[in-house]
Amino acid sequence: MNIREGLIPTVLGSAVTATGYVLKQKRGTNKMVANTVFGFGLAHVVLGAIDLVEHRR
Repeated sequence: MNIREGLIPTVLGSAVTATGYVLKQKRGTNKMVANTVFGFGLAHVVLGAIDLVEHRR
């Protein structure tokens, strides 16, 4: 099985970003926690995308 480098962090980051977005929409959640989860997910998406572009071949 050949998985490109950077694909796993990108997919994982997308899931974490979506979770953070859902937490931001809920009324009863702590906004600081929701923003932290959202930012953590976005960081993974960006770093994974950099790996995907850098190791294209």
